[in-house]
Amino acid sequence: MSIEWNNNLATGVAEIDNQHKELFSRFDSLLSACNEGKGRDEVLRLLLFLDDYIKSHFAAEERLQLRHNYPGYDAHKAQHTRFTEDVDRLESQFRREGATLPLVIQTNQTLVAWLIQHISRIDMEFAAFLQKNGGAGS
Repeated sequence: MSIEWNNNLATGVAEIDNQHKELFSRFDSLLSACNEGKGRDEVLRLLLFLDDYIKSHFAAEERLQLRHNYPGYDAHKAQHTRFTEDVDRLESQFRREGATLPLVIQTNQTLVAWLIQHISRIDMEFAAFLQKNGGAGS
């Protein structure tokens, strides 16, 4: 199983699209590691990446939304906050228990849900708003 970036997920904003591509790539690394029985090794790398990624990526998206007066800003920001909390819980679980199989599974589930629900739907709503309002490429 693999979840890959495709052009249907492009927002039209290079910075955002490149960050999304990197997230897909990192998640693919976790899936590959799981298929090779090495998911426990990769989950720490992914959690460390996510800690930095969500801070910079969410800030960039939110700045862009504010700059263009995006009407869905509050709901979008709330989803970012929930995902940040989910990642914080995974990191706490890792610190308490280490890279257990349940943690690897939960990390996979959390990322799949995010990639499917947020990027492919919620971020694409924002991309459509930018296209309609001349903000793509910003």
